[in-house]
Amino acid sequence: MLELHGVSKRFGETLAVDKVSFTCQRGELVGIIGRSGAGKSTLLRMINRLTDPTDGRITWDGQDVGHLKGRPLRQWRRRCAMIFQQFNLCPRLDVITNVLVGVVAERPLASSLVKFFPAADRARAILELDALDMAHAALQRAGTLSGGQQQRVAIARAMLQEPDLVLADEPVASLDPVNADVVMDALQKICRERNVPVIVNLHSLEIARRYCTRIVAMSKGAIVFDGPPVALTQAVLDRVYAGRTTPDNATTFSIVEAA
Repeated sequence: MLELHGVSKRFGETLAVDKVSFTCQRGELVGIIGRSGAGKSTLLRMINRLTDPTDGRITWDGQDVGHLKGRPLRQWRRRCAMIFQQFNLCPRLDVITNVLVGVVAERPLASSLVKFFPAADRARAILELDALDMAHAALQRAGTLSGGQQQRVAIARAMLQEPDLVLADEPVASLDPVNADVVMDALQKICRERNVPVIVNLHSLEIARRYCTRIVAMSKGAIVFDGPPVALTQAVLDRVYAGRTTPDNATTFSIVEAA
C-alpha cells in the first residue's frame, strides 16, 4: 500500500504541494484532477522520486521511500513505473527495443549498449506488446506509430519493469478521444487483472468519472476532495476549477447522469 503523510514541496517561495496525505491500495485506479498548476504532476514526481519532497513521508508497504539513495532508489523507480504524456520513446529504434529499455537498469551496460537482450526478455516484451494489441508492430520504428500506439508501447515498457505501482502523468492529454479510450482501457485492465494500483493525472473530468474507482481533486497544491466519482459534487467542482464546472478541453458531464 502506498501512503503519503503530510507531503509538501516548495520551489523557492512557491508551495506546489501542500501537506498532502492519502493512501492507495492495490487494485485501485485513482484519478487526480485539478487545474494546471494545482500540483498534480509534482505529486507524482515525488512518489517516483524524480523530485524530493520538502516535508512529509512517502511509504510503500511500510518502507520509507522518501530517503532512498543509490541502488535502492533505482530499484524503487523500477517498481514505481512512470508513464508520461510525451511517450518518451526513441523514434529511430524499433518498438521491441523501446520496450526492452524497461529492463536496461537490471542488465549489464555493455550488452544494453549493443542492443543485446536475452531471449527471455525479448519474449516478455512481445507478451507485453501482445497484451496491448501491439505485437504486430514489434519490428516497426516507433516514430512511425500514431500517438495512441506510441503510448501503448510506453505502457508495455513500463509493465516490463514488473512494477508494484503505476503512475501516469496526463497519458491521454495529447490523444484523440478514441485513442484516449484505448489507453485508459489498457490502464484499467492492468489495474483489474494484475492488481496493480494505478494513479493517473487527468484533465478530462469525463474520463476520470468513467474509468477511475476513486478521484482525488487538488486545488493550489492541496487535496479538496477524495472519494468515489459519484460523490464528486458541483460544489467541489466549483472549488477545484474556480467557478468552472469542467477543466479546459473537457466535455461537460452531468452529476445526475454520473449518479
